[in-house]
Amino acid sequence: PKNRLGLARWVIHEDNPLTARVAVNRYWQMIFGNGIVATSDDFGNQGDFPSHPELLDWLAVQFRESGWNLKELLKLMVTSTTYRQSSHLNDELRAKDPGNVWLARGPSYRLPAEMIRDNALASSGLLVKEIGGRSVKPYQPKGLWKELATANVREYVQDTGKNLYRRGLYTIWKRSSPPPSMVSFDASDKYNCIVERQKTNTPLQALVLMNDPQYLEASRILAENMIKNGGDKLQNQIRYGFKAMTSRSPDPDELRILERLYKVELADFEASPVAADSLLNVGDHARDPTLPKEKVAALSMVATTLINYDEAVYKR
Repeated sequence: PKNRLGLARWVIHEDNPLTARVAVNRYWQMIFGNGIVATSDDFGNQGDFPSHPELLDWLAVQFRESGWNLKELLKLMVTSTTYRQSSHLNDELRAKDPGNVWLARGPSYRLPAEMIRDNALASSGLLVKEIGGRSVKPYQPKGLWKELATANVREYVQDTGKNLYRRGLYTIWKRSSPPPSMVSFDASDKYNCIVERQKTNTPLQALVLMNDPQYLEASRILAENMIKNGGDKLQNQIRYGFKAMTSRSPDPDELRILERLYKVELADFEASPVAADSLLNVGDHARDPTLPKEKVAALSMVATTLINYDEAVYKR
């Protein structure tokens, strides 16, 4: 029938190969960084040829015959030997396949804005994993909505409690005044539909990770966890935080640098307890008053460094 039901049936009809191919390519792009067809928004005559056409067809058929089972498709991709390769790039691979078109190594790219925020919150234990519900209003510089709005809602009333720590997916989005911390990490402006975001690296991104209340608060809670769960020795506490952020243990050089940073920061905070209070009062989550504030503040600076670490914001 020539109505919406007819359109829906046509879109997923077994004689229409395009839908499954496009869908599979989008998820491949999400997992591997680049699509099998690089022009994921254009499968027409102006688009690129697939780098692995047989693979694209096979995945599309698997997806369709599974009953369009998305979880099964994603599991198939992430458990593949190709995905589980090391992302290490040596001179030989750089010469033969600089863009990793032929998948000689694992994917490596900067995480999207929502995942960077979620990773910091999850590593500190703050992330609320509840699914569904209304949009939430986490930390944001004061006055942005008022300055940029006209006749619509002008007051941004920040949420409290668990709504401050919901996944980035649920953050409210006002197109005339989008969340600045997400825009800094190339989140789309929502004015147009896009299928692939830019992936830039700018100094502003590091400034967000070092100064945004959400990340400062996450670093404080991570520092408290380093003291509570990392044991009595400083090295083990740093190892705990490092593994929480990167999923691996630090090598001796990394550990030595972070130890030195801690000692420098501890001396500064012991000389200025007011500075320690100023840092530890950022965010709504309550402080643990039983822990020495100078030590927590110094470890918070270590945690902030870890949140800024390449392996915390890059998929490797």
